[in-house]
Amino acid sequence: MSTADLAVLLPLTMMSATAVILMIAIAVQRNHKVAFAISSMGLAAAFGSLPFAASAVPRQVTSLFILDSYSLLYMAILLCAAAFVFLFGYDYLEQRQEQREEFYLLILLATIGAMVLVVSRHFASFFLGLELLSVALYALISYVRTESASIEAGIKYLILAASSSSVLLFGLALIYAESGSMDLSQFAVVMTSKAGLANTFPLLAGLMLVLTGVGFKLAVVPFHLWTPDVYEGAPLPVTAFIATVSKGGMFAFVLRWFYVHDVGVAGAPGLILSIIAVTSMLAGNLLALTQTNVKRILAYSSISHMGYLLVALLAGGALGAPAATYYFAAYAATILGAFGIMTAISGPRRESASIDDYRGLFWRRPLVAGAFTTMLLSLAGIPLTAGFLGKFYVIAAGASRSRWVLLFTLVVSSTIGLFYYLRIIVAMYTQPRAAVLEGDSEMHLLSLAATLALAALTGLVFLLGVYPTPLWDVILSITRDLG
Repeated sequence: MSTADLAVLLPLTMMSATAVILMIAIAVQRNHKVAFAISSMGLAAAFGSLPFAASAVPRQVTSLFILDSYSLLYMAILLCAAAFVFLFGYDYLEQRQEQREEFYLLILLATIGAMVLVVSRHFASFFLGLELLSVALYALISYVRTESASIEAGIKYLILAASSSSVLLFGLALIYAESGSMDLSQFAVVMTSKAGLANTFPLLAGLMLVLTGVGFKLAVVPFHLWTPDVYEGAPLPVTAFIATVSKGGMFAFVLRWFYVHDVGVAGAPGLILSIIAVTSMLAGNLLALTQTNVKRILAYSSISHMGYLLVALLAGGALGAPAATYYFAAYAATILGAFGIMTAISGPRRESASIDDYRGLFWRRPLVAGAFTTMLLSLAGIPLTAGFLGKFYVIAAGASRSRWVLLFTLVVSSTIGLFYYLRIIVAMYTQPRAAVLEGDSEMHLLSLAATLALAALTGLVFLLGVYPTPLWDVILSITRDLG
């Protein structure tokens, strides 16, 4: 390998070295603060290496990896999200009698897996990255061993994820058998062709099986059934990780290899993805209406948000990829803030997950209630928040390619979604009962670092909602040649 190859792989190398160092440190002596410090410094070093990697991109490293500005942008988003998970996870674990150090190791390994997905250009690297991410998540979801719901969620995810990986692997085998190539560019061939050899049965069947595996990871309909149970059972920091880093790595992969710049996704794949997008937007918001658990509400909400992202993917054109990337960045900041606030509200004995746990929150913690209101309004797509501009760009992308059915569904489903977000907001500003005030003593105070993190996320949601130009210009320049 050349010096340039080593330079572009520096973020992955830094993360891998951090995981090894952390394993050695845990073996020598267990210390929660030391594990947190090593992990945080490793993330900072990986993030700091991105400018050095940028000096040598675009570059293909062997047949496995493609590193360019697009992959570096998504790696930056994933690393930032993992850092926030560390901050919230530290406070969460301090309250619980668990082996805390392995939590950071598993997060590091899962983040490496997501980063491998971002840079993959080969079936082998794609599947290895996916399995590295998935295996770490099995343990993370069931990390709180004293909670039966956490163990149950981990087992459910293990069974379903293993099944979806098997289906995906068979799909990759079919594509390879027909094309004779293990390059992921074969996906683009099937996506763009309306007739001819590209739409032979083995290729289409292989693509459909791959979409099944990918759809499971993104939690889109009809592969969403695991989502509410896993979101509810997993520890709050892990739920935040699944919603951002796990889905972000897979979506970055999908956007690179399934995105069609000129004409949008065509033929049978386009029809299938359109059905998935429509059903995800409608089902996610309709099912959330019946929930009283905030984690389950956000789980169903995430299904609809993945549907919104698929609208930008299906639109293609000059605005499709930039709109999808901006929307994901806005969604990641918002959902991290929402789960971070839920961590702040939770006590040492149980998580605050029911809507009743948030009743009267404004009268007890007005700043926390204000921040949570901001996050919920952003998820609903209300103006002056990042979520509003994210949806605006997605709608603009769809309108530019005349995707009217998808846009109509997006608007209708977003209107439905307002109801369950407002239910939580109304509960927070309702005058609390005496019993609720007495239970407030269970709430713990976040560390200074976690408090600053929540403040930063709240500010970022507002900033991306009122001044999107810097980030939008960067995304436009990076995604211009994608697809």
